[in-house]
Formats: sequence, structure tokens, C-alpha cells
Amino acid sequence: MQIFVDILTQTFRALWAHRLRTFLTMFGIAWGVGSLLLLVGLGEGFRSGTRRDMEELGKDIMFIWGGRAPAVQGNMASARWYQLTYQDYLGIQEAPYVRRATPCISSTDVHAVSEFANANGQLLGCEPQYAEIRYLPVKDGRWLNTLDEAQKRNVIVLGDELTRHLFPGRPPLGAKVLLNGVEFEVVGTIQRVGHGDENSTNMRAYIPFRVMSMYFPVKGEEGRTAVSFVNFQPRTRQEHLLATREAHKVIARNHGFDASDENAFEGWDTIKQAEAMGAIFDAMNAFLGSVGMVTLGLGAIGVVNIMLVSVSERTSEIGLRKALGATNRSILAQFFFEGVLLTMTSGFIGIAGAGLLMRAMSGIKGPNGFDPPKLIPATAMLAIFSLTLSGVAAGLYPAQRASALTPVEALRKD
Repeated sequence: MQIFVDILTQTFRALWAHRLRTFLTMFGIAWGVGSLLLLVGLGEGFRSGTRRDMEELGKDIMFIWGGRAPAVQGNMASARWYQLTYQDYLGIQEAPYVRRATPCISSTDVHAVSEFANANGQLLGCEPQYAEIRYLPVKDGRWLNTLDEAQKRNVIVLGDELTRHLFPGRPPLGAKVLLNGVEFEVVGTIQRVGHGDENSTNMRAYIPFRVMSMYFPVKGEEGRTAVSFVNFQPRTRQEHLLATREAHKVIARNHGFDASDENAFEGWDTIKQAEAMGAIFDAMNAFLGSVGMVTLGLGAIGVVNIMLVSVSERTSEIGLRKALGATNRSILAQFFFEGVLLTMTSGFIGIAGAGLLMRAMSGIKGPNGFDPPKLIPATAMLAIFSLTLSGVAAGLYPAQRASALTPVEALRKD
């Protein structure tokens, strides 16, 4: 134990004797490690924010809209516009690989007026199961139910921001709202979704689907049978492409064109997008990890060079110590500990610095799609493992060079 303490004391003295050189070497390694963790943390914050934004739409959601169908197969110049209909929704709902579906009518041409204010927002006509597919947490009151739909009740559920506009500082439940002159009773409000003021979901209002088709139908040749879009979920996440294919078959059959023509469909597969984004983030993390490994490698080379310089400068000291009875093992241990201590201490300073910086940034609210950076334990463990290897490599070679010197050779070089 005393031998270890002596070696450690000598190591600290040697490093302190060359403070500037030690500081610059340690700063380079700490900067590299800290930068690696910070960049990966920023990437993870972006990944987390994107995932959260997707989850605020709902889980495993597929969108499909009307599109352009070619009158002649493969000839888009002859394409005609078609609208989705309620019949399309019924077919998609019964299609294989589809767990649930819901139709929706959307309009932005509706002006809402309350007793206190007026506002323009997006009005959606939807069935009760819409809230099972989309993320719509009720804040006060209730969501639309089957009786509202069956009895065509003039009831409305308001988004958070729209509620603030129409009823500033006042309770909205039970109050009346005029939509283009048609009176509706407020039966519920939705919690604020997302952060910031750019989320349009908060400026939406929801009424029963059949009421929407009666008062505010989709404009076009399909009339009151038309729907703006259909949301559906696959039976399992892995079956999202199969569910999309079945939905395409239903629409193509109802509108008289070939389902294999992908250009005839307009849709959004959030699962596919999430997988693509995940692949991008994985590639980015792999790239940053490679950069980090190169940085650590260069740092280890720097430590090797510093330690070789130290061995050269202390040749006479090594010879004198050996002449006085120091063993090869003690010489090897001292220089090995110097290299490992230099590398590991620098790395842990970098990890601690990155962790403190990310903790300080955790309270900063970023734009939509960006969460504060996060310290990833797996990345930190990889950095520690790499630092250990770098430290061993950086300390072992110079230590072997130092311990291999004979007393006569070392003293002769002085």
C-alpha cells in the first residue's frame, strides 16, 4: 500500500512540475469528450422532441386524403381529382390489418363567436372514436359521444388556445358559441398540446361528424358524403405497410383506378416517418461516435508524446533511481499511472462539464421538435470505456520505454 502511495505522490509531483503542458493535454481530451457527449445529447434532444411531437398526434397514425387518379393507367396527364367518401372510410375500417379508423371533415372557413369575443380556427367534424386514435386529452367537461352523433346534437369541444380566445378568464362549459351563425353548446375543452404558440391543434374545435356534414360539408362533387381525410391505425406497428396497401385497394376499387399506382394516393405514414427519422438519428450518433473515437485517439497520441517527452527529460532521474535500487516494475508503474491518470482525469472532467452544461440547459424551452439536450448513459459509459483503453495505451508504451533503460545507459545520456 505504501509503495502505491509513493508512486501516486511521485506521479502528482511530476505532473505538477509541468503544469502548463499537463493542462493543455488534459484540456484537449476533456474538450473532445465533452463535445462528443454534448453533440450526442443535442441529437437525443432533437430525437426526443420529434418523438414527442409525433406522439401528440397519436400513436401509430396513418393519414389518407383524396388524390389524383389517372384515367389511363400510368398516364398522370389524364389524371382527375377524387374526394374520399364515407364509403371509403367504411371500407378501410373493415380492411385487413386495420385496427381502427375514423373519418373527418375539416374546414377553416368557419368564424366562431362567443358572448365575449370572436376567433377564427380550424373546425373538425369527427366521430367519437377520433379521440381513441388521436391524442386529445380532455381538460374540462367531456368528449363527443355516440348520442351526440346519433341525435345530431349541436355540441362543441374547444382546443385550449381557442378557449382562451373565446372565453378569456371565463368558464366555457355550458356557454354558447356561434359557428357561421349556427349555435353550439360547449361541452368540453382540450388540454394544451405541445409547447409554444405554434401548435395549430390548440386552435381547433370539434363537433359531431354528422352535424359537420349537415352544416359545413366538404365542397366538391361528392357533396355531403365526402370526407376531408381518414385516420387509421394498423393492427400492429409492423403491419403499417400492409394496412396502407389494403386502404389503397379500398379507395382504388371505389373510385375506379388501379391500386398499384402509388401516385394516385395522398397520405402520411407517421410510422414510416418515425422509422426514417430514427435511422437518421442512429446514423448521426454513429458519425458523432466515430468523431469522438478519433478525438480520443488523437488525445491518447498526445498523451503518448507528452509521456515520451517526460521519459526523455527524466532519463537521468530514472538512471539514478535504478542505481539506488528502484525496480523496473516501480518505474513502469509510475509512468503508467501518469498516462492513465492524465487521460482518465481529463475524460471525467469532460463528462462532468458536459453533464453540468446539459443540466443548466434543461430549463431552456426550445422550439417545437427540440427538447433540451440529455446526457445519454450509454454514451457516457462508452466514453469511459474508451478513455480506459486510451489511458492504458497512452501510459503503457512510454512506461515500458522508461523501465527498459539500464542505470548506466540512463546516466550516460545526462
